[in-house]
Amino acid sequence: MPATEWGWLVTPEELEDWILQNDDHVILVNKPALLVCHPSKQGPWSSLAGACREYLQSDRSHLVSRLDRETSGIVLFAKHRLKARHLQMAFEQRKVEKTYLAIVEGELTKEVLVDAPLGPDTQSIVRAKNTVRHDGRRQEAQTKYTPLHSNGHYTLAKVDPITGRKHQIRAHALHIGHPIVGDKLYGPDEGLFLDFIEDGWTKKMAEILPINRHALHAYRMIFDIETGPETYIAPLTTDLVDFCREKLGLSTEALDDILRSV
Repeated sequence: MPATEWGWLVTPEELEDWILQNDDHVILVNKPALLVCHPSKQGPWSSLAGACREYLQSDRSHLVSRLDRETSGIVLFAKHRLKARHLQMAFEQRKVEKTYLAIVEGELTKEVLVDAPLGPDTQSIVRAKNTVRHDGRRQEAQTKYTPLHSNGHYTLAKVDPITGRKHQIRAHALHIGHPIVGDKLYGPDEGLFLDFIEDGWTKKMAEILPINRHALHAYRMIFDIETGPETYIAPLTTDLVDFCREKLGLSTEALDDILRSV
């Protein structure tokens, strides 16, 4: 990752390392954290979408699934319109099953189904923030959290979002008292989000947050389409594997066993 004053400039070699599947119909990428999906004004290699189009030497790739800048995992591109239509129709018809992995604060002792509507957090200093609310400005939202391993301080959890609202997983995690580790907006101090935009990652943030991004990873997607189910999986990224090893005390073998059960 060549360092710039504004963020990530992708190299072709890096992109090749992230590509998990590249066939006639799709490109499946395991997106690292801190890289934006959408094209930016910094040029084609400054975003995942731009880098893939340059790599393919084609402007016909369609971004089917996308992630927030700090979320890692599955990003899917369709190589032609017919494939894009099939995959996008699955989203519209709610025929896509998503599974995330998250590391949350504290000990989550049992499976929790959160059924709590979300809407704008009018008390927040950050306009983009959502919160649980029960008035007219709300959207129904459901998320299931299943603990996989905990050491009392942190819990590795499987997360199944039943609906797809903005920041749903992060807002619901905060609502149940188990915010996602490293979350600058839904964590211990939402002011960190604005500080990060202004100054980037600082020593002060490193003293408050145990990791430089929110520990959320898009692990699996299953599309129920006309030609049959299609499953896409993105292995946990190195930074989260390291966190599980160093902070949760999991060996590589133990973590592999847990992930095989997901």
